Amino acid sequence: MRVISGIYKRRRFEVPRTFKARPTTDFAKENLFNVLNNYFDFEEEQVRALDLFAGTGSISIELVSRGCSQVVSVEKDRDHYAFIRKVMQEVKTEVDVPILGDVFKYIRGCRQQFDFIFADPPYELGELPTLPDLIFEQGMLAENGLFVLEHGKKNNFENHPHFVEQRTYGSVHFSFFK
Repeated sequence: MRVISGIYKRRRFEVPRTFKARPTTDFAKENLFNVLNNYFDFEEEQVRALDLFAGTGSISIELVSRGCSQVVSVEKDRDHYAFIRKVMQEVKTEVDVPILGDVFKYIRGCRQQFDFIFADPPYELGELPTLPDLIFEQGMLAENGLFVLEHGKKNNFENHPHFVEQRTYGSVHFSFFK
């Protein structure tokens, strides 16, 4: 796992081979952040971010590296959660708040708003199509905030009332919501 930009640029973290997570590819991640730079100035805006289904923490460390003021990483797998904590301890940051728990329980109990929310659920997750509605029903997105959902080709959110755009990089699809 490689950090693409920011204060930890080019830093690599060895992800254990036993992990079941499917991390966002470097190609997709780099293109995603190129698009996000049109929405945010991460260093100047005090961006509060939420990484749901954090997996290896690849998106979380990228957000920390780029200057987010707070990053909350929610992951239910104990080994992945421990890996995220280890990575954040290695870079000596207290900006990231790793949470061990179920994403859907976290969403239902969340009372905080975020400027940027990213979700990378398993593509075959039955509840995947409900995520945009849950995020907006809970009021988790701050005014002018952005929610990005990573998904496979079988999902289409173009008719969702908060849908803005979709970007595709290989087999990775990102739907943007405001």
